[in-house]
Amino acid sequence: MSHITKSRLIVLIALLTLSPIAWPDEWHFDNVDRVVALADIHGAYDAMTETLKKASVLDADLKWSGGETNLVIVGDILDRGPGSRAVMELLMRLEDEAEAAGGRVHVIFGNHESMIMTGDLRYVSAAEYAAFADDEDPAERAHWLDRYAARKVASVEKLRDTFDKKFPPGYFAMRRAFRADGRYGQWLLQKNIIVVINGTAFVHGGLSPAVTELGMQGVNGNLKNDLAEYVRILGALSDAEIVLPTDSHYDYQEILKRSLPSLNGEAAMTRSVKAAMRLEESEVLSMDGPLWYRGNVACPEIIEGHRLDDALAAIDASRVVVGHTPTPNRKVLQRFDGRLIEIDTGMLNFYYKGSGNALVLEGDAISVVNQWAGESTLPMDHPRHVGQRPAGLTADEIQKLLQNGEIVSLEFVDGRTIATVRGNENSVQAIFEKRASRGVYADVAAYRLDKLLELDMVPVAVKREVDGRDGSLQFLPTNTFDEVERSSRRVGAGAHCPISLQWGAMYLFDALIYNEGRSKSRMDYDHSSLQLILSEHEQAFATKKGWPRHLQKAAVIVTSDWKDALAALSDEVLEETLGDVLDRRRLRALAARRDELLATE
Repeated sequence: MSHITKSRLIVLIALLTLSPIAWPDEWHFDNVDRVVALADIHGAYDAMTETLKKASVLDADLKWSGGETNLVIVGDILDRGPGSRAVMELLMRLEDEAEAAGGRVHVIFGNHESMIMTGDLRYVSAAEYAAFADDEDPAERAHWLDRYAARKVASVEKLRDTFDKKFPPGYFAMRRAFRADGRYGQWLLQKNIIVVINGTAFVHGGLSPAVTELGMQGVNGNLKNDLAEYVRILGALSDAEIVLPTDSHYDYQEILKRSLPSLNGEAAMTRSVKAAMRLEESEVLSMDGPLWYRGNVACPEIIEGHRLDDALAAIDASRVVVGHTPTPNRKVLQRFDGRLIEIDTGMLNFYYKGSGNALVLEGDAISVVNQWAGESTLPMDHPRHVGQRPAGLTADEIQKLLQNGEIVSLEFVDGRTIATVRGNENSVQAIFEKRASRGVYADVAAYRLDKLLELDMVPVAVKREVDGRDGSLQFLPTNTFDEVERSSRRVGAGAHCPISLQWGAMYLFDALIYNEGRSKSRMDYDHSSLQLILSEHEQAFATKKGWPRHLQKAAVIVTSDWKDALAALSDEVLEETLGDVLDRRRLRALAARRDELLATE
């Protein structure tokens, strides 16, 4: 270990023995006349600056022109795009210019900021590394090549080409810049995870139940301190060459575990290693933490409504603005009667196929400014989106296609009749189900009831005569796999809406419709989001009382959202919505099960 490395290590270990950072408790701001927010820049420097010019925050020379405006960047400045460093330098300058004009720039921590600072470099682009190439010392590269070869137990000559490909020029300078003592690391570690301005919260991923439990102090205090401590410790461990900058983030735990016996009781370094292993499991890095959580955006309203309201109450906010999850139509969207606004519109066009959009809040007015358009628009309602479909067709467009499109083929596949239905420009596949009995179209009834409940799990279904047989067509989403495959592969941790919550909603729905036909092969998941998709309900809507046998021991919890949704299913609503697809006996049985669920504690 060099003299410089030893000296630096002594300083960093001393820092690690200090108490956690005492972050300023500045996260609630009131009486702000104008707020402009955009999210997920991902190095799209030109799109960002054009958007901010359209939003009257920057002038033609990219100087602050927003006056007392508060600009909020809702995380994910970094990764994938070429201009990440330029974006950070601009924002650092704008912070000073905005403050001088009476405004403010709030940069919110995103999951990609945390990834780069903790060594998860999966999405760093070649251009991002290249932006740091001039800052890199050849001696630094030579040193880490030597250590890399030693770790691999191979010669430098043998590994040089692999090393240069995996760690291109600029790699090590960038890693240095994002350390706790680096230019960008120091800047980012001052940023909050949540801010609330005029009652509107801004957070990158979402307001998870962890936010409800921790509150603002816990999030912007404890979680933020966890991240800062972890980044500082990783720097110290790198200086001690326990964790190398060439090591994969996903190998850290094993590397740290192996290092403990070799420390020979060095108290400070042993504490650092153990602290790093503990902090790797911190809520701040968890999929359920506010940097990563997608439940606000992805969970059906009947699942997520009360959870969102609890989190908003915990942080003294009335609505929340989030990024992180690109909106399906790349427009600014809203859910929960406007209590959630989604502003990740895929600004990095070559990757996400979207554009820059800024949310503008002025008093009670809300509008959206696009990087290309000169006129303001309003946020759109989040569309119903059960399963992937061609050309981004909406549920209404699929319904019209199924009702009026040409049936170009019928195939019998795995016990199901699959129809291909073609319209003017698009075609979809659908499951044809022959009418079970007079006046009963179970799949159509399930779909309509799903819409009433805002469950968003049942694909579009319509009444349709096919090949002289009266029945229904139910849209068959693409790119799915069933529960048999999911359970065998043991996937599910990355579900945008937790699998357990989706199953709970499925249990309640099947109890309501007395569905005896649910099986693993009739539970499909979207490949990208693990959204649960429920189809084929020909064994549902029996006239029986109680619950199907397979649900009698299931953990069925009737939440406040379900109580409200069920209470809205009056006899009149059921008759009006389902009277042409269920007979009177089935409607009465459905109403009786509704009342039984409402009476459930």
